[in-house]
Amino acid sequence: MSSEDSDFYGDDEIMADLKAKVKDFDPETWWEEHGDVNTPLKIQAENEDVEMLDVSHLHNPYAGLEYAWQLTETIEEFVERVPPATTDETPQNQWIWVCNPYINRKKKCEASNQQIRGGEDEAPEEEGADLPSVVEGGMARLHFASEYINMCKNSGNGPAFIARECRTAGTDAAKDILNLAKAHRVRCGKWMLFCNTFEVNEVWQTIAKATANNELGIGAKVAPRRTTDKRTERLICVYTADFSDTKDVKRVAEKLKKLGLIQANDKPLYYKPDVYTYLGIAHGNPWEIRASIYDTKSMLRTRKGTSSGE
Repeated sequence: MSSEDSDFYGDDEIMADLKAKVKDFDPETWWEEHGDVNTPLKIQAENEDVEMLDVSHLHNPYAGLEYAWQLTETIEEFVERVPPATTDETPQNQWIWVCNPYINRKKKCEASNQQIRGGEDEAPEEEGADLPSVVEGGMARLHFASEYINMCKNSGNGPAFIARECRTAGTDAAKDILNLAKAHRVRCGKWMLFCNTFEVNEVWQTIAKATANNELGIGAKVAPRRTTDKRTERLICVYTADFSDTKDVKRVAEKLKKLGLIQANDKPLYYKPDVYTYLGIAHGNPWEIRASIYDTKSMLRTRKGTSSGE
């Protein structure tokens, strides 16, 4: 070894000391003591994680709400934080929500359905929706139907005539209301699924994950535990953007079936437009309007030799 090499590597004493340190070095012990040091590789990895968590291009109309999924948490973390089986309903939180972050909707606090009693927890509104006009026009149309039905019942005509006219009055009113809602962009609707309390966490996580992954509709909600209600079933609503878009409504139904949430021998799921909820059109209404406009038994019916996806 040249003298220049000796100067570069150090003299014999320094080299012997370094070799001893290398021999005695324990990397596991060193890492336990220095693992929190911000090494360049660690800083780079942290920066990559920040980029992966970039949610600037995503949307959440329920941002900051306690009983709603947040973009900064996984679905698993969300369900663990607010499990529907054991999370109690509160006056401020009567549903647990998840949104489809790839679809932009109005923030909950800015939606006009917050001003309608009973409509505060329907689907997030789309931009341009004119819910006040729909409610006003829809109520006027139902009032007209009620007047006609009362007139028929007091007409002295036969029961068959009266029954037929009353049904027609309700059917015509329903068509007009749906057309009005579509024209004013109040087009949301939901598939309604009931499940037992003991399986609600698992079913809800499946639906929530598919919703967040843009595989179902625009959002979904599940009923939390109600202390005054002893029923063992929980309602889950899966929302679609447009009740008149039967292709999309059917697509969501087919996805629910693929997820194992619609069984061949079970009761069918029913689909209800939000406008019916806003107007108080429920089962047993005086206009004899069906509370749902679709059901999975009819929508997913298959002909012999075909599949429901065809």
